[in-house]
Amino acid sequence: MSADPPSTLAASSRSIPRGTQHRPGSQGALRRRNSQRILQALMARGPLTQAELSRQTGLSTATVSNIVKAMAEDGLISTAPTTSSGRRALSVRIDGRGAVAVGVDFGRRHVQVVLVSLDHRVLAADAVELPLGHDAEQGIDTAARLVQRLLDEQSVSPGAVLGVGAGIPGPIDRRTGTVIHGAILPEWVGINLLARLQERFGADVFVDNDANLGALAQVSWGPYQHAQNLVFLKIGSGIGAGLVLNGELYYGHIGVTGEIGHATVAEHGVICRCGNRGCLETVASTSTMIDLLSHGRNAPIGTEDIVRIALDGDPAALRVIDDAGLAVGRALANVCNLLNPEFIVVGGPLTGLGGILLDPVRRGLLRHVVPVVGESTDLAISTLGSRAEALGAATLVLQQAELPFV
Repeated sequence: MSADPPSTLAASSRSIPRGTQHRPGSQGALRRRNSQRILQALMARGPLTQAELSRQTGLSTATVSNIVKAMAEDGLISTAPTTSSGRRALSVRIDGRGAVAVGVDFGRRHVQVVLVSLDHRVLAADAVELPLGHDAEQGIDTAARLVQRLLDEQSVSPGAVLGVGAGIPGPIDRRTGTVIHGAILPEWVGINLLARLQERFGADVFVDNDANLGALAQVSWGPYQHAQNLVFLKIGSGIGAGLVLNGELYYGHIGVTGEIGHATVAEHGVICRCGNRGCLETVASTSTMIDLLSHGRNAPIGTEDIVRIALDGDPAALRVIDDAGLAVGRALANVCNLLNPEFIVVGGPLTGLGGILLDPVRRGLLRHVVPVVGESTDLAISTLGSRAEALGAATLVLQQAELPFV
């Protein structure tokens, strides 16, 4: 991936033998499609019971049972007794046969990579700092070197890579895969991220906004796998929301959704980078917090310092976080009044603050939301930490890549 020609990975992937081809409409073709649906569900959600597989795929329990039995005999999956809702059940887990999915999270100052097996195990993960203002080529080259190093360390051959998922902090036009105005990385605006990553990695590539990927990770890796309506809010240099509605990521018309950071919360506030005035990002982003808390200090502070000094009880930090949390809660109230989600999960680099951040967000939410909606909405801090977006990127691959062994 570093010095190798871009086509190396793709050529290796194509060398994996495919399953026997069947005539469209034949019983064999139908069974293969059903097998793919079951495997895709297991890749997207991890181990599931046969009853859960039936609900996820829409296939009858008898069909699921027959296909599971056949695939277990072929070594594609493994099964084990378990309990579900107090009843005996059969847990089904995919056998990845060494295949991996790559997840890449591009940030304003970092790139993070995870390698994930098809049975939902994190095989390797690492992050590298990037300079503020880095361009797309620098970020992509750094990611490619990091991916290659992790593959080498895990002795994973290029042909075992199912695909690469990637996220960026900003809107992406889903029609073209192009980064559009409003991204936290202005140097990347206008870049066709999908085409550039395909060229660099020579593999199947899937791209999305980082907040969408954070939401996807919550329902794939976190404790919300049965959630049908969830909002993931990432508070960082920018503020964005990923929306899971009726069990699916919501993209709207062209993919630009969840831009809650540009909701107006201070009518006469400062000008935002988007050109509007008083956006949520101008009062509650980590960049704003850093600017406010850097005054009068001997050395500049970063996001980690905000968490550290707030946990130590620094009064200025606590006030800044409280003000930001109230503003975030107010903006979330409008989202809740419109969508009535079951869960709101807060992620980003400030999750280590726990209740220090969540309490003012909750107060702001409950002050401005319809009471019954507020009472029925569960607000929590993400348990996935800094890996959420990279895990979501890997999940894109698990959900959408072509399976090499059916």
